Amino acid sequence: MTDPFTLEIIREQLIAAAEESFIALGRSSQSPIIYEVLDYACAITDHNGDIIAQANGVPGFLGTLTFAVKAILEKFPPEEMVPGDVFMNNDPYRGGGNHLSDVALIAPIFYEGTLVAFAVNKAHWTEVGGMAAGSWTTDSTEIYQEGLQFPAIRLYEGGRIIPSLVDLIAANVRTPEATLGDMFAGVASLRRAEKRVMEICRQYGLAAVQESIRTGLDQGEILARKALAALPKGEYFAEEWMDDDGLTDTPVYVCVKVTISDDEFIADFTGSSPQVPGPINCTRTRLQSACRTIFKAITDPSTPVNDGWFRPVKIICPEGTVFTAQRPAPVSTYWETGAYAVDLLWQALFPVLPDRLTAGHHLSVCGTLIAGFNEEGERFILVEPQAGGWGAGATKDGENGLVPVGDGETYVIPVEVCETRYPILVEQYSFNETSAGHGRYRGGLGLIRDYRLLAEEAQLTTTFGRHKYPPWGANGGGHGSLNGVEVFTPGREEPVLWKGKIARYVLKKGDLARLITAVGGGYGHPHQRPVEEVIADVKNGYVSLQTAVEIYGVELDPATLTPLNIRRQFDVPVESDVSGSGR
Repeated sequence: MTDPFTLEIIREQLIAAAEESFIALGRSSQSPIIYEVLDYACAITDHNGDIIAQANGVPGFLGTLTFAVKAILEKFPPEEMVPGDVFMNNDPYRGGGNHLSDVALIAPIFYEGTLVAFAVNKAHWTEVGGMAAGSWTTDSTEIYQEGLQFPAIRLYEGGRIIPSLVDLIAANVRTPEATLGDMFAGVASLRRAEKRVMEICRQYGLAAVQESIRTGLDQGEILARKALAALPKGEYFAEEWMDDDGLTDTPVYVCVKVTISDDEFIADFTGSSPQVPGPINCTRTRLQSACRTIFKAITDPSTPVNDGWFRPVKIICPEGTVFTAQRPAPVSTYWETGAYAVDLLWQALFPVLPDRLTAGHHLSVCGTLIAGFNEEGERFILVEPQAGGWGAGATKDGENGLVPVGDGETYVIPVEVCETRYPILVEQYSFNETSAGHGRYRGGLGLIRDYRLLAEEAQLTTTFGRHKYPPWGANGGGHGSLNGVEVFTPGREEPVLWKGKIARYVLKKGDLARLITAVGGGYGHPHQRPVEEVIADVKNGYVSLQTAVEIYGVELDPATLTPLNIRRQFDVPVESDVSGSGR
C-alpha cells in the first residue's frame, strides 16, 4: 500500500501530463481552429480506456475520448500492441462520437513491458475530404459524402509511421499540408504525454502508479455518489423542437425524462425523433458526452474529472433515433443535436436546481465555414464557431458573448487572424442589442460579426441552430432572440438572405455575411429589475429608452436619464435609491 499523499501527488502529476500534452498540440498545429479556437481535447486513460486525467478542452470531445480508446481495444487486444504504436479513430458509430473532422489519436503507454495507460487526443482537422471544402455541410445525406473515415486503425507501428496511409490522406484532402501538420501535432502531443507518464512510473514505481489510478477512479465515484445524494429525487421531463434537419423545414421533436435516485442518474430519451435524412444526427457516444456534461455541472463542476465520476450515470435511448443514429446516417453537423441533448437535461432539471443552472442560452456552436481561393490562387478554408448570449440566473445577468456549453474552454478566431490568414475584412464585431431576454436578470447579449469578402468568389456554409426556436426564459423572464446569418450585396441595405442553415452559398467580391448570435433568456419579471440597473442598461446601450418604458416600466428623461415615471404591474420591491424614483 502506498501512502495517500503519494497517491495524490501521482494523480496530480498525471493531470499535469495531460495539460502539457494539450499545450503541445496547440503550439504545434497549423490550423487556426486548433491553435486559436482550441477546438480539441487531451486526456490520459488507464489500460482499460477509462479517463484518469484530462486537460480543459471541448466538453463534447472530452466525454467521447474514453469511447475512442475502448474502440481501439475492441479491435486490437493489448498483446497486439507495442511501444510506439499510434492509432486513429473518427468513426462516429464506433467510438469516434462526433463527425469525421474530429479525429482521435491514441497511443498505448508501456512501462517495463506492462501496458499502463493510453494517451489520447481529439482535434478538429479543417479538411478530411468529402463533398464540401471544410468537410462539413448542412445538406449531406450519408456519411460517405462527409470525408475520410478512419475506423480505429493503426497510423504508427512500433514507432514507424505507415507511409501508404499518409499518402492516402494527402491524396484525399484539399489542404494536405495543413491536415498532415495537424495530424503530426496530435502525435507530438501523445509523445509528450507518454514521456511524462513514463517519468512518473520511474519516479514512484509501477505499482504505486497503478494504485493511484485505481484509487482515483474509485474516489471519483465516491464523490459523485455523495453529490448525487444531495440532489432532489424524482422524475423530471422536458421536450423541445429543433429547427430542422438541414434538408427540409420540418421541425424535429426531442425529449428526455430524467430520474434521480439515491444510486443513479438516469436520462431516458425514448420518444425522440428517429434519425433524419439531414446531417444533424448524432451518435450514442456524443449522447453519452452530453449527459456527462450536465451531470458534472449539477454535482461538482470544480473537482477534477475521471471516468469514476460517471459510474452512476445511466442512459436509455433506442437505436436509430436522432441521438443514436446508425450508419450510414449523415452526422456532419451533429453538434446541433448534441447541444439539444444537453439543453433538454438542462430544462428538465432547471426548476429544481435554479442555483446551479441558468435560463436558456444561444446553445448552437453557430458553425461558420467560408472557402475559396485567394488572389494568389491558394485555397483557403475558414472554419470557426461563434460566441453568443447566455441565459440569466436566479441571482445574475447572463454572460455576454460567451461560447456555448458544448464548446467549453474555446475561443473565436481573433479579427487580426481572420484578416491576415483569409481574404476577409471584418467590418463589425459588436454586441447584438436586439430587444429580447428581458427580466429581473437580463439574458446575456449575443454578438454581430460582419465578414466582407475580398476574394473574387467564395462559398458560405453555416449552421446556426435556434434560428426558429429562441433560448427559453424562466420565472417570468422573456425568451432570447434568434441565431442567424444575413447576406448583403453591395449597394443594397436589405439582406438578400436570412437563414440559419446554409450550404455552399456563393459569395461574390464585396458581399457581406453578417453572423448574428442570440441574446440569452431572461429570469424573473422585468418589473422586478431595480430602476438603477435599468438606467445603467440604457447608458450602456443594452436597453433602449422605448424598451425601458414598454418592458421595464421605467420612463427616463432622454437627456439626463433620470426617472420621469415608474409604472409597474406587480407589487414587488423596487430596490432603488435613485432620486425621484417610485411606483
